Amino acid sequence: MINFNSESKTFFLHTKDSTYAITISAKGYLAHTYYGKKIPEEDITYLTRQFEYGFSNSEIFREKHSLLDFLPQEYPTEGVGDYRESALSIYDKDNHNAIELVYKNHNIYNGTVSIPHMPCVFDTSNQAKTLEIITEDKVLNVEVSLYYTVFADTNAIVRFSKIKNCGEKSQNNTIYIKKALSLSFDMDNNDYDMITLHGSWARERHIDRHPIHIGKQGVVSLRGETSHQEHPFIAILDHNANENSGSVYGINFIYSGNFVADVQRNQFDTLRTVIGINPENFSWKLAPKEEFYTPQAVITYSDEGLNKMSHAFHDLYREHLIRSPYKKTMRPILINNWEATYFNFDTDKLLAIAKEAHENGIEMLVMDDGWFGHRNFDDSSLGDWYVNEEKIKGGLNYLVSEVNKIGMKFGIWFEPEMISPDSDVYKAHPDWAIQIPGREPGMSRQQLVLDITRKEVRDYAYNCVASILHSANIEYVKWDMNRQLADIGSVDLPADQNGEYYHRYVLAVYEMQERLITEFPNLLLENCSGGGARFDPGMLYYSPQIWCSDDTDAIERLSIQEGTALMYPLSCMGAHVSVCPNHACGRVTPFKTRGYVALAGTFGYELDITKLSPDEKAMVKNQISLYKKYSDLVRNGDYWRIASYSANGEYDSWITVSKDKKTALMTFIQVLNHPNYKTRMIKICGLDENATYKISYPDEDKNQYPDMILSGKTLMNAGLPIKRDWGDFQGKLIYLQQQ
Repeated sequence: MINFNSESKTFFLHTKDSTYAITISAKGYLAHTYYGKKIPEEDITYLTRQFEYGFSNSEIFREKHSLLDFLPQEYPTEGVGDYRESALSIYDKDNHNAIELVYKNHNIYNGTVSIPHMPCVFDTSNQAKTLEIITEDKVLNVEVSLYYTVFADTNAIVRFSKIKNCGEKSQNNTIYIKKALSLSFDMDNNDYDMITLHGSWARERHIDRHPIHIGKQGVVSLRGETSHQEHPFIAILDHNANENSGSVYGINFIYSGNFVADVQRNQFDTLRTVIGINPENFSWKLAPKEEFYTPQAVITYSDEGLNKMSHAFHDLYREHLIRSPYKKTMRPILINNWEATYFNFDTDKLLAIAKEAHENGIEMLVMDDGWFGHRNFDDSSLGDWYVNEEKIKGGLNYLVSEVNKIGMKFGIWFEPEMISPDSDVYKAHPDWAIQIPGREPGMSRQQLVLDITRKEVRDYAYNCVASILHSANIEYVKWDMNRQLADIGSVDLPADQNGEYYHRYVLAVYEMQERLITEFPNLLLENCSGGGARFDPGMLYYSPQIWCSDDTDAIERLSIQEGTALMYPLSCMGAHVSVCPNHACGRVTPFKTRGYVALAGTFGYELDITKLSPDEKAMVKNQISLYKKYSDLVRNGDYWRIASYSANGEYDSWITVSKDKKTALMTFIQVLNHPNYKTRMIKICGLDENATYKISYPDEDKNQYPDMILSGKTLMNAGLPIKRDWGDFQGKLIYLQQQ
């Protein structure tokens, strides 16, 4: 619900449990007024403190800089007296950088407002509302529209802005946007902590929590993608907040390129939080009558800890961002040949894997890297997307047909954005690689990046993928990106538009993937970037799942999947069972435990099933049975973190509870065991405290683990006993059903 109080000049945006308020303050500046637990629509303009220092309306211009430097501005700009972090910076034809936005008018719409050529939330329930506040700078002749969308079924608010050059085409009124962030909001500091996510290849999205200090702190990417190293997410939370109590503000960015997410603690002990496209190496030429849209950003407030924050993100992304026909259905259980064979495979080997996989209940074979050109290692053939028939004897259609005859679906790996110097396409078109004239481009993984901002290059890459998909019954694509961007230059961009390259690259990726899912609407698309370097909401708009990490070790995955699940539903987390010693870290864990951790994701296998022992194959069948039994619950239920191995160093636990609270599946992983320790009592989250639950262990001997019946109140407040098994890395599945 969105209302405007004309007397106090205050906008009230209400979600299920929160209120966000904006005031048109002195001189027409937009002031952020309140964000927190839901409050009534009364005069709260005192919260802006605009007259706290004795300023009257007539005196404000005299002390404008003092006002702007403490006013909690809704969309702060550069160059006019607010010396804190800005959200918008524009340079005019004379290279002046001042822009001063004041209120012009507003509109309230039913539904959502889409953004051209970018991922954006949608509403099929006709219960969303969008506020558009139009501001202007009459000197520059620029309008900036701020958009806010609220939904009836989640506590999230989605924000973005539109910048329009209203100048006349007949005059030299071109402007240059140097910074255009998607979200900014100010609030008082209250002994807050900040959570960010950090990592590297094979250890993405680990949680880092620390007190907010004076000055700026945050996360960034300049790699052309969201990256393994940092993530476009910040949470600001009470110092004592935990999973189920305390105030939490969560911010996430629906974008797949360079970003900045900062918190700045200022001289008056206030906080300013911003998120958006990273302004470093960014500019955008905006001619008269042209518009620029920022990507969407998401903000949510929870008064019940981190779990409630996660539920808001999960519900928003499941219901209002992911579009795939697979989003509400059980995904096919796949086996990928990468860790089974790497580049050493042929038709016979793949068919042998498919036959054995089918006999054990697996439903899809995915052929990974190495099937095209003359690629037998990672040093050639990217861009030569034709089948290597020395490996794939009889051709791709023959292989796919034989896999289908076995009773399995078929999927394939691509890396459409890349090019190898050792390839036919590079020899014919060396200028198609991103490069700066006169400078030798650097390589990573012995490959370069295609300049897909150019239409001819983009069309070539897309048509290669489409022609392969048309050639055989291929039902799944894994879209990979194994290196990041550098040496930025394009023959198509004039000198005064080189700063647009990174953003144009992201738009090109979006265009290609939109074409793909439009031409192949039943395709299951999974995004990947060397594992989890492009795991972001922008990619979820095109693919319902993203490969979470190249590290499939069950214990490393505890921290990776915990950090990922802070924002993203389990249904989109690509998670597989692999062999031991693990190929990324060498750890040995029980086969059962590997299965339990992978069940908290899309579920599949990353191994050579022909080499498994009879006991392991029996466990594969059992794991698949568990996945099929509980997939709907895991995919659609509310995820609650119970215990964090990354925090306690000993054990991990989470639970997925159905929306009606009638069923739940809890997972417990004992990472480190100790001698002569008592049974753990685990307090369960998310149940109906007034209901009674039957507790069973679906993967254990009933004689050792008999069923129990306890009330939700007891389970949540006193806890459930978890027996300690012998050894490290042991796991348990616990199923709860209302009686």
